[in-house]
Amino acid sequence: MSRGPQCPGGPNGSEPGAVPDNGTERAACCGAVTVAFPLTFMIVGLVGNMLALVLVVRCYRAKENQQKRSFLLCIFSLALTDLLGQLLISPIVIAVYLADRSWDTIDPTHNLCIFFGFNMTVFGLCPLFIASVMAVERTLAIRTPHWYASHMNTRVTTMVMLGICLFICAFGLLPVIGLGEYTVQWPGTWCFVSTSNSQLTRNLVFTSIFALLGLLSLVVTVVCNLVTVEAMVSRCRNKATMSHSSKQWGRITAETLIQLLGISCILLVCWAPLLIMMLKMIFTQTSLEHCKGFPLDTQNPDLQEVCSVFLTAVRLASLNQLLDPWVYLLFRNFLLEKLCQLASAISKCSTNQWKERSIALTEENRQTEA
Repeated sequence: MSRGPQCPGGPNGSEPGAVPDNGTERAACCGAVTVAFPLTFMIVGLVGNMLALVLVVRCYRAKENQQKRSFLLCIFSLALTDLLGQLLISPIVIAVYLADRSWDTIDPTHNLCIFFGFNMTVFGLCPLFIASVMAVERTLAIRTPHWYASHMNTRVTTMVMLGICLFICAFGLLPVIGLGEYTVQWPGTWCFVSTSNSQLTRNLVFTSIFALLGLLSLVVTVVCNLVTVEAMVSRCRNKATMSHSSKQWGRITAETLIQLLGISCILLVCWAPLLIMMLKMIFTQTSLEHCKGFPLDTQNPDLQEVCSVFLTAVRLASLNQLLDPWVYLLFRNFLLEKLCQLASAISKCSTNQWKERSIALTEENRQTEA
């Protein structure tokens, strides 16, 4: 889902009736936008997700992480989903850039557009659903530890992950069998369900379900995280009476909670604008078909603003695949402890400097009074 910025205009970033006929003119139209943008995003996403996968496997095998294997399995599923999304979507975007942003050049049969739209649906909803499962899993582990220990295991988690994958894949195939239609979207570098009048009702049904499923998963994630945080605060109040094993469990839980909160915040920031805007467009019956042809000097700035804002929301959602793995890589006990030690050292150094300066000023005042 990685896409670099585009210049406003028609599908290829130009005015209708004055389409640039060579790469130089298109480059001039789009300024500094080059294939380096999607290529950089793809590399960062691939590196981050592969590192996360390797680290999750190592943590999964460690004996001290027996109690959080279900959570690690969810993290593994999330990283694997983001990695597959990068591998299946980013090369298509790069190919479109190399073809001077002309989708018809690389996809004259429209089959690639259908494949792209299907992947946009699947790898858009999967991370949202997986984050919800992670939030529910942590809530059960902290609020009902005895039930969790007797009923939850990696087999149950695996079945849930597979069920989510099958459900979303089936949903993504609905436009293929007639409920909607995947078409090229402005500015011509990605595909999603059409908003044209040819299948307006079916397109609106699919788009509504997509937005509602995404928002529902975000609400579940936020609510479960709030419940989990409240439970963690309650347990911290009884920290003095906790045994050594309970304290160790508490540290593991705190680490997973921080990681979960980080991933949830990224999902909320990346996806909420797009999902809310999709619902708003549905209720106001706003179509994006006009985005494919309005000129740069359009007399209707409101339409231009809608197209630009929607494209920005799509790009923001595409960043989710890049940021998810780095949350897990950075928000770990080892790094957090090092950051705390560094902050403590800096604070201690600053305190010592302040004390030394205070003593020096006191001595100076005494000598002045004498």
